[in-house]
Amino acid sequence: MITLSILKHIGSYTSLMLRVFTKPDRWRMFFRQLPKEMEKLGLDSLGIVIIISTFIGAIMTIQTKLNTSDPLLPKYSTGLVTRDTLLLEFSSTIMCLILAGKVGSNVASEIGSMRISEQIDALEVMGINSANYLILPKIIAFVLMIPCLVIISMAVGLFGGYLVGVFSDIVSQNDYLFGIQYMFQPFYIFYSIVKSLVFAFIIASVASYYGFYSYGGALDVGKASTNAVVNSSILILLSNIVITNFMLN
Repeated sequence: MITLSILKHIGSYTSLMLRVFTKPDRWRMFFRQLPKEMEKLGLDSLGIVIIISTFIGAIMTIQTKLNTSDPLLPKYSTGLVTRDTLLLEFSSTIMCLILAGKVGSNVASEIGSMRISEQIDALEVMGINSANYLILPKIIAFVLMIPCLVIISMAVGLFGGYLVGVFSDIVSQNDYLFGIQYMFQPFYIFYSIVKSLVFAFIIASVASYYGFYSYGGALDVGKASTNAVVNSSILILLSNIVITNFMLN
């Protein structure tokens, strides 16, 4: 029964995506919606990205220093470990898991509310491809904005670690700066951006799917939002394993 349910969801999701990725009926409406979605899904998430990245960068620096106090280790190892952790995992995977809660629930609840209030049915009656009209701008907008959020998260996280050196004597500022520059590999940034693009598509499309097929009342919209966050988080973790094995192996 579980297998049949999974196959049903996969089939419905694939069918919906085929409807979404068709030529828009009116390009003018698409380009009118795209900036609004970029602001709502991307710019409105900037605050939480900056706050979380700053504190995580600082915490990672403190914990790395306290747990690598071996005198045999070079002093710059704190900055090196903090940099690689932020670039490889936190700013892409963990940040997208956080955004799955914020952006995913927002998208699912918005589309779900339109479904139960019969606004989507009204669009269908008028002959409009509602899936394309409502979902495509959200997916494209979030995919376009996520690389900017990831790069900002990296920079702010490293700055948060630097603040530890400024306001405490836990780590030397010079050692930290040398560590974040030591043996820097630009491929790590490319790798994180590629992952974030996949994760952004998963978040926006899965949330849209659960919102689009939510029927009933307000309680069902809440269930759709919960299912969107949980399942997109699982898919992010699974795809993270696949992408990491493919790009770093």
